Amino acid sequence: MPEASANPRSLMLVLHDVAPETWPDYEPFVQAVDALGDVPMTWLVVPDFHRRNPLHQAPAFCQMLEHRLAAGDELALHGYAHADEGPLPRTPVEYFMRRIYTHEGEFYGLDEQQALARLQDGLALFAQQGWPVAGFVAPAWLMSEGTRQALRRLPLKYTSTPQHLYRLPDFTAIDAPGLVWSARSAWRRELSRVLCNWQCRRWQGANTLRLGLHPVDMRHRSSREYWLRTLQKLLEDGRQPLTKSAWLERQVAA
Repeated sequence: MPEASANPRSLMLVLHDVAPETWPDYEPFVQAVDALGDVPMTWLVVPDFHRRNPLHQAPAFCQMLEHRLAAGDELALHGYAHADEGPLPRTPVEYFMRRIYTHEGEFYGLDEQQALARLQDGLALFAQQGWPVAGFVAPAWLMSEGTRQALRRLPLKYTSTPQHLYRLPDFTAIDAPGLVWSARSAWRRELSRVLCNWQCRRWQGANTLRLGLHPVDMRHRSSREYWLRTLQKLLEDGRQPLTKSAWLERQVAA
């Protein structure tokens, strides 16, 4: 059988910053995706988003996630609080990364023991809920060296950055280009549209393409509709929708 038939092109639909607070933003979009048919999604779940969304206090939300698991979706650990709680930045580079690029780089400055403690707390919560977990994605994709070392000590299968999935524990990089919007302002949304359209053309022949959605995308009609149209087009082009774990297993088997 030709390789293209055995391993067809794919896409991964990934919802970032999943929490009780952000579910109302996502719910109409998820309903629209469900109406398209069988499109499994990877949900990046934050155990206590901004320290005001503890999952153990949101049983209805957790039940919804369990239904998504049963339907074939995947839940991955996405930080713990998704908030930068470290000391004030000490260098210009650190200031840029933690105050201009993002205020949510939770794992950017943690040492190994700090990162390990947060990761273990997050995994313990997943275990309490009975949720399987194979992946961890750092908020804003920012990981310190200490975080990388901590990940090597845990029974996780992957982590990711904007352009790669990394098989753990050895951090083997696998190309998995991703599209993402910055939707906080009108000019950012227009720039994101232009950039993502260019990236779609550039990566037309890529083995896979990740769509990285955020709650703020759902609050603006232009970005919300862009993601739905792009998903529909990729499906019409013959790309198979997969969760991150399913896609990674395919790479291992290839």
